[in-house]
Amino acid sequence: MAHPAPRTHTTARGSAHTAADDDVSRRLLDSAATLSYDPAVEIDWDAPLPPGDYGLNPEWSTLYGTALWAEMTEEQRVVLTRHEVCSIMTTGIWFEMILQQMVLRDQYLKDPASAAFRFALTEIADECRHSIMFARACEKMGVPQYKPNRLIAQAGRAFKALARGELAYGGILVAEEVLDVMQRDWMRGENVLEIVRGTSRIHVVEESRHMKFARQEIRERLRGAGPARRRAAATGIATGAYVIVSSMVHPGVYAAAGLDVGRAVAEARASGHRRAMMRTSSRHLMAFLAETGLLTRASAALYRRVDML
Repeated sequence: MAHPAPRTHTTARGSAHTAADDDVSRRLLDSAATLSYDPAVEIDWDAPLPPGDYGLNPEWSTLYGTALWAEMTEEQRVVLTRHEVCSIMTTGIWFEMILQQMVLRDQYLKDPASAAFRFALTEIADECRHSIMFARACEKMGVPQYKPNRLIAQAGRAFKALARGELAYGGILVAEEVLDVMQRDWMRGENVLEIVRGTSRIHVVEESRHMKFARQEIRERLRGAGPARRRAAATGIATGAYVIVSSMVHPGVYAAAGLDVGRAVAEARASGHRRAMMRTSSRHLMAFLAETGLLTRASAALYRRVDML
């Protein structure tokens, strides 16, 4: 496919946007043109849900491996995992709405002829479809919306209003990287609902482009950045990660499965298996943050509080 010659210009932050940056965006646009999905037709929304299929691989349940999990009936495990996956999906919708606003604001008055501008709008279109897809999946499973609490919701409002540059794209990357590892397992789970496997496949394919774009934007914004700016960004990104990860599974999922909420929350927090799974899902993210100077002592402490490190 032929492309116009890439332009090199200086961003509002003063960092040079190079031909190599534009090349990444052009390759992502090519990928989007050849490998994108319409969930409205790719997913069989009318197919019945097998009563014994889980909402996610049992190993990804917050209670897997705990004493409470051993006491639960199979029906309770199925109900719990379906509510857990929908809690994660509705958290995804919440953050995708934040993401869309940050990306759109970042592209305000940017050169519409640039590949980065076109891919940013392509990403926003993808995220709109993903949010609708997740909403339909939860409706199909009969699971209500799990909203973040008021404090977290207001923190999200502040983040989307104030985050710029590497802080905005770092927050985006955190949410996408953690969910990507989980969904790669869900889409292969033989005992997982097909509606979850199908939505996970679509999300994994399309979000892989978004993660490449976010990494490239972070690298570009940090060119020439000094230690103070990197430390500030590292702390901001880690704070966003803390908010996102701590909000993924709402305590209401335990009540839906007929469990004692206090006991379930306590056992989930104490679970060594859950902590290991969270560290696994964050491994690539931590490596990237370390490479770009965004993993500091202060940020590492926050990541440890939500078991990402």
